Amino acid sequence: MPDTFKAILVSRDADKNQSVAVTDLTEADLMEGDVTVAVEATTVNYKDGLAITGKAPVVRRWPLVPGVDLAGTVLSSDHPDWRKGDKVILNGWGVGETHHGAYAGRARLKGDWLVPLPDGMSAHDAMAVGTAGYTAMLSVMALERHGIVPKRGPVIVTGAAGGVGSVAVSILSSLGYHVIASTGRSAEADYLRELGAAEIIAREDLSGPGKPLGKERWAGGIDAVGSHTLANVLSMTSYGGAVAACGLAGGMDLPSSVAPFILRGVSLLGIDSVMAPKELRLEAWRRIGTDLDVGKLAALSTTIGFDGIIGAARDIVEGKIRGRVVVDM
Repeated sequence: MPDTFKAILVSRDADKNQSVAVTDLTEADLMEGDVTVAVEATTVNYKDGLAITGKAPVVRRWPLVPGVDLAGTVLSSDHPDWRKGDKVILNGWGVGETHHGAYAGRARLKGDWLVPLPDGMSAHDAMAVGTAGYTAMLSVMALERHGIVPKRGPVIVTGAAGGVGSVAVSILSSLGYHVIASTGRSAEADYLRELGAAEIIAREDLSGPGKPLGKERWAGGIDAVGSHTLANVLSMTSYGGAVAACGLAGGMDLPSSVAPFILRGVSLLGIDSVMAPKELRLEAWRRIGTDLDVGKLAALSTTIGFDGIIGAARDIVEGKIRGRVVVDM
């Protein structure tokens, strides 16, 4: 009999009612790809929570193994860049959306989707960073390319107690930025200060309808919330500043005006982690290895086992989780 491994499978019936179950799969059940990986660690991201709960149309192929990122060891490869025993990371590329993802003992993937695990970083460490941290680093790099360096002034991070926000606060503070953290969870103030936040403001300060232009309060920002929050962040960004938009926890709409763009020269920088080119991914993971304080990963993350994935997915959608959730597979 072929070897089996545990997997989480989301399915739909004829009436499009979604269900989720733990099942046994074999390698014959995996999708196309030229590299097979033993999954050692993964995470529970907000997108994974949406996929498992069905709160948003993340999954677009049925049935499907969710899980948008993983770290593990190559078991077999027909790709010239990878050989058995290599340690690799996967983020995005539709994995966990249209291609079987990380919530299984094994994954078959395209070798072009993979990047090497940075030296000195374990699979667990890589997933404590995960797609959220990789997205945060892409956002930091975008601000840097736009000239938003520490001497330009404060930067704001919205959704600061979440996965992207936590890592963004940590990276920015380690690079010398004055970080303003916006959160709806006042109980997380000490946690955010430990990560390096210099100031903390309430989510309510940014979540309501705002003016086209507000008082200039920061040189730049990283926004994982969207909607009114992003509109308010833009309205309070100083002349020539920039905001990296990488999330939609508060909604996909943007009830803003053109005023910040045409009167203050503010730039809105879109961050896509799913289809980012490999060169950008390699640079982001290299920077993560040098600019993120690995000692803070313990504060950023909690660890669960495979059996805790479904419960954690529900909790993250309900806003009950701070930082990162690492799954030890």
